Amino acid sequence: MDASIEKLLPLSEATYYILLALREPAHGYAIMQQVEAISEGAVKIGPGTLYGAFANLEKQGLIEMVREAERRKIYTMTDLGRHVLLAQLRRLRVMVRVGEADAPFLSTY
Repeated sequence: MDASIEKLLPLSEATYYILLALREPAHGYAIMQQVEAISEGAVKIGPGTLYGAFANLEKQGLIEMVREAERRKIYTMTDLGRHVLLAQLRRLRVMVRVGEADAPFLSTY
């Protein structure tokens, strides 16, 4: 794995869902709604958290603002963001596979 990608992992839960929500360019409010929907209500991100995350994600090069429309900033995921999200998904697959392998042990609790 590329060192520049590896240093950005693991993603926080909020960052993971924000990147997933940015499959298509969107503004902040739409992203908040999308995060809640794709997480099946498990993750709710408020405006303060979201815009703080946007600043960090832009600084890391994972997202970028592409335009402003009706006083709303529209963001999109960068190529680096896609690579990092894919690397995170691979990490999660390994975690699930290992956890499921131990499922019989865990069922005794």
